[in-house]
Amino acid sequence: MKRNNKTALITGATGGIGLSIARELAKKGYRLALAYRSNKRAAERLAG
Repeated sequence: MKRNNKTALITGATGGIGLSIARELAKKGYRLALAYRSNKRAAERLAG
């Protein structure tokens, strides 16, 4: 993945591999668009 455009769309972002990828890319300064199934508690943790 080129890092010129630091925006990523991540599916399954509230658990497992999707969550791990979201966290790592966030640490690297990426802007993230996160997609997940309805899971209010997990979504709040992710936003937190």
